[in-house]
This record gives sequence, C-alpha cells and structure tokens, in this order.
Amino acid sequence: MTVHTFSSRDFTRDVSAAKRAAVNGPVFITDRGRPAFALIKIEDYYRMMGHSEPSLLELMDGIDGGDGIDFEPPRLNFTSRSAALT
Repeated sequence: MTVHTFSSRDFTRDVSAAKRAAVNGPVFITDRGRPAFALIKIEDYYRMMGHSEPSLLELMDGIDGGDGIDFEPPRLNFTSRSAALT
C-alpha cells in the first residue's frame, strides 16, 4: 500500500491524478502543509466500517419518495432454445 500526498492546490488542479493514486492506497490532501482530508477507495471505506458494499436493492430502498408504491412487474413468458453455431 502506497500513501500519496497532494496539496489542496494540486488536488484542485488534477482530481483525476488523486483518484488514480487512491487505487494504490490512501491519498492525503494537505492544507498549509498539514493533512486535512483523506481520499480512499469506497471498498476500503466499507471494509474499515465493517460493512459490505450495499446491494442495488439496499440503495433503492434508501431513495426518498418510494413509500406506498405498488409495483407488480409483468411476468415474461418466453422459451429459450439452443443457438445453432455453424
């Protein structure tokens, strides 16, 4: 794991470089020479917090305004068949 450091000015100028650096380890963003923020991959954050990455259903459940909506999707009726490879 590599730790990278970006000044606030360098971070602002090239956010993409900081994101690329965060793939290999945390990125510290300094303000007046002192660490002020840390940029990490979301997977590392979830691991540190002891949570798994949320499922799509969990994310959708967290969206406001969906209460009381009944949704019954229609059933698809289809028959699959083998592909003819020639």
